[in-house]
Amino acid sequence: MAKQTIKDIQVQDKTVLVRVDFNVPMKDGKITDDNRIVQALDTIKYLTDQNAKVVLFSHLGKIKSEEDKAKNSLEPVAAHLGELLGQEVVFSPETSGPELEEKVKKLSPGQVLLVQNTRYEDLEGKKESGNDPELGKYWASLGDVFVNDAFGTAHRAHASNVGIASHLDSAVGYLIEKELKYLGEAVDEPERPFVAILGGAKVSDKIKVIENLLPKADKVIIGGGMAFTFLKAQGLEIGQSLLEEDRIELAKELLDQAGDKIILPVDITVADDFSNDANTKVVPVDQIPADWQGLDCGPETIEKFKEILSDAKTVVWNGPMGVFEMEKFAKGTNGVAEILANLEDANTIVGGGDSAAAVAQLGYEDKFTHISTGGGASLNYLEGTELPGIAAIKDK
Repeated sequence: MAKQTIKDIQVQDKTVLVRVDFNVPMKDGKITDDNRIVQALDTIKYLTDQNAKVVLFSHLGKIKSEEDKAKNSLEPVAAHLGELLGQEVVFSPETSGPELEEKVKKLSPGQVLLVQNTRYEDLEGKKESGNDPELGKYWASLGDVFVNDAFGTAHRAHASNVGIASHLDSAVGYLIEKELKYLGEAVDEPERPFVAILGGAKVSDKIKVIENLLPKADKVIIGGGMAFTFLKAQGLEIGQSLLEEDRIELAKELLDQAGDKIILPVDITVADDFSNDANTKVVPVDQIPADWQGLDCGPETIEKFKEILSDAKTVVWNGPMGVFEMEKFAKGTNGVAEILANLEDANTIVGGGDSAAAVAQLGYEDKFTHISTGGGASLNYLEGTELPGIAAIKDK
């Protein structure tokens, strides 16, 4: 990897500032899914084993009011992290000022401090999310070196990643190293056949991904709402299904350019209403009723996808195949998850977001080679777009 990793920098007995992604789902002050915290443990434990004083920065939610501050405090995260590490984690309720500085100064080697939600700094102007240079410089002054291990925010230039990195020797942690290894190898050095599966609502959200992966992949499977713009581009009637009129010509161009590389659904689960209680039926793609809408792909499509994926050696999946939040329209997404979970001798990479949520819901996490922790960041990576949080880290 071109960037310095945690093993390339001197951390022993140093104060190490670490950007982690503890933007975890919370309900009534309780963490409902601690996966992002668990994913950061390898880096934190390595640093404490090296007798480093560890200062962690993370955001949680968006902060636009005092009410947001109250419900997005990282204090419960500090307590839970302490349980996972088997040691007390010091918590600073302040994001700047004498109290934070004193707590950092008092840390013993091997101790961990979690700083309050970095986005508290956004309440009076976007200091954190706007990468305020003074804030980045101030946070950098608290430590000796910087480690970025928050892949989930690597596509953003914030004071707590790019800002700090511009003032200190820096490296990526184990989690980002792993993300870049799996995503990078899958996209740039795939074992073939390489199949990309792209879903989600809109073509406009995935144009760059399609354009970046078409020359690299052997097949590109397209599902979800975005498939209907492609079906319309083929001259088919799609009823009330989701359509981006202004992308039909682009879809035509991509289909012409791709030849037989792009694979579209052959049958659709249609509904007479956008609701889990709607009447549904499965129809071929060329028989969608005028007043019905497609909300999932059908069983023949899943069989077709299964056949294409049967000999795949590398698969990258980003985006659901239907409105999987509604049980009636989750069969396509669940079907793809099941096919990939049972592929033998294949590298299966899930690009975060809704696809990762579907895999987790089905309990298949252990059956995939890699599940990305960053929806937006992995999408940008698949587009071939530079990630500022990683670009800011020193090269080897």
